[in-house]
Amino acid sequence: MPASVPPVRSPVRRLAAPVATLAGVVAAFAYVGSVDPNEPGHYPVCPLLRFTGVYCPGCGGLRSAYAFVHGDLPAALGANALAVVGYGVFAVVMTVWLIRAVRGVPMRLAVSPVLWWGIGAVLALFTLVRNLPFGSALAP
Repeated sequence: MPASVPPVRSPVRRLAAPVATLAGVVAAFAYVGSVDPNEPGHYPVCPLLRFTGVYCPGCGGLRSAYAFVHGDLPAALGANALAVVGYGVFAVVMTVWLIRAVRGVPMRLAVSPVLWWGIGAVLALFTLVRNLPFGSALAP
């Protein structure tokens, strides 16, 4: 039995998913950039922070995105340094995805369980440190 050859997709079809993803993220950042999260009443309060007083790994993420959109990298890092690292990782993945889509090479993102556990450990450590007195620089 001959191996099946995947159909050749047009460049428009290949670019549809990465461009739509990028457009969604750009729209989200545009919204956060236009509606200041530093002013109360625009966004809901983090439930974990509200009920326990503990900063989650995402606390300060909207303020970080707002500062990042406005080109204030020190403020973005101060609000949530891990989120800024995430912006960089997203940019790299999007660039690779777009290049591969243009070339017609499918994007395969296989993340090993070890990497997932590592990401979880980094998030847990970040959360722990930002809630301790010596890690107050990481708190939003």
